[in-house]
Amino acid sequence: MVTVSNRSPVRVGQARSVGLDGLTGIPVTVDCDISRGLPGMNIVGLGDAAVVQARDRVRSAVINSGLQWPKSRVVVSLSPASVPKTGSGFDLPMVLAILAAQGTVHPDDLADAAVVGELGLDGTVRGVPGVLPMVLAAREAGVGRLAVPLDNLPEAARVPGIRVSGLSHLGQLTDWAVGQETGATAPEPPTTSGATAPDLCELTGQPVARRALETAAAGGHHLWLSGAPGTGKSMLAERLPGILPPLDDEEQLEAAAVHSVAAEKGDLAGIWRRTRPFVAPHPSLTLPALTGGGSGRLRPGAVSLAHHGVLFLDEAPEVSRAVLEGLRVPMERGTVSVERVRRTLVLPARFQLVIASNPCPCGAEEPAECLCRGGVRDRYLQRISGPLRDRIDIIATTGGHRAATVTGEPGESSAVVRDRVTAARDRAVSRWRGRVDDPPWRSTADVPGPVLRREFPAEDAAMLVLEDQLRRGVLSQRGVDRSLRVAWTLTDLAGKERPRVGDVMDAVDMFTGTVEGAGQ
Repeated sequence: MVTVSNRSPVRVGQARSVGLDGLTGIPVTVDCDISRGLPGMNIVGLGDAAVVQARDRVRSAVINSGLQWPKSRVVVSLSPASVPKTGSGFDLPMVLAILAAQGTVHPDDLADAAVVGELGLDGTVRGVPGVLPMVLAAREAGVGRLAVPLDNLPEAARVPGIRVSGLSHLGQLTDWAVGQETGATAPEPPTTSGATAPDLCELTGQPVARRALETAAAGGHHLWLSGAPGTGKSMLAERLPGILPPLDDEEQLEAAAVHSVAAEKGDLAGIWRRTRPFVAPHPSLTLPALTGGGSGRLRPGAVSLAHHGVLFLDEAPEVSRAVLEGLRVPMERGTVSVERVRRTLVLPARFQLVIASNPCPCGAEEPAECLCRGGVRDRYLQRISGPLRDRIDIIATTGGHRAATVTGEPGESSAVVRDRVTAARDRAVSRWRGRVDDPPWRSTADVPGPVLRREFPAEDAAMLVLEDQLRRGVLSQRGVDRSLRVAWTLTDLAGKERPRVGDVMDAVDMFTGTVEGAGQ
């Protein structure tokens, strides 16, 4: 015998939202069940503390905004339930699901709509980190219109193919849900002209180091600057982004996604100006600060914040050994893996590394002037391990104080050098397209060694030089590949067709750190 319950029909409302899993947006469905029972709100769906505490924020925001709060039991479920949910961006979709369960909003009005945003107790809609990858995921999931906090509207509006509106107060949500666009609409993207950047013309002298910097920029090579304190190592590193080509559309979107998730640690304004990121952490940084991590919401580390830009480690020998060794895998793969209990998150980390070091802890330019105890000077630079050093393409020494001048003519400007760098990169891309269909490489440093030796070798005599250096132990196999890459960059800067013996010898000198004239 079937017993029919006298319970009133279940009223379930539904709204769509987007969460974050690392740097990837994940579509989330928010269901709300309003049923008989003691007044209260329960939230299920594997949410963190910020999600669970939303019950107090949501209730106060609804009441203070003049909307009706249910006088019975409310259960909110976030699906898929097996995926962890983090952050406060589910406040708005919870309210929208409650309004749908109450009948205030018809389900048909929400068929192609999604919302993201945090609520203040007075109903103010507050910004959340990571909106850009959320908007991308919403578009891929077929969402036609998306409401975001007004503070996040400028970055959300960068994504084409989806209608985005900005809400500043909860009172606007109902009108937006039924199709009345009361929120702010997408503004015109800001101009790409950026703030004044450090210019190479401000640096006098240092011809050897300037050439190394230009070569590194043209080929995307990693660079090690060594020299006494005050000889311009940091100035050179800070000016590297200014001679690199601007971010293209794909690079800009990838870098912006990282900086969107990083929130206050990021530099979205610079990314929208197409300026390549420049990240210079303190030498005391930890391994999680370098690679990323954090409990709850993932925070990108320095290697990811420098994606498609420059990572500068000043006083590199003072950085802990574990942190320095943590650079090796990202330098090779262009990604970094963050291990969690149930999953592994892979973050982008294709950066150009610049490290700087003094000759010894006291900074003396010449060994005779060194105040360190015996053996300290020799051991100081050995803190940079052999495997890490083998991944650095160019080593240059900045000229010392004896060669310095305060009345020298200013050097070339960044704009002039950038034109040569851009031309060299264009030559490289044209060469790859002539041999490889749809080459995936953005710079000469990205070309795999086997492809380089097989498809793009230097002249026969130059390849014999590399073979001799390998046989005599001057270069490792990795060193041969990196020297060949640098030789191709020098060839592209000179406008030649193929690396010759002189180009290869110069490249080997740059790789081994025996640049003629260094330190003079």
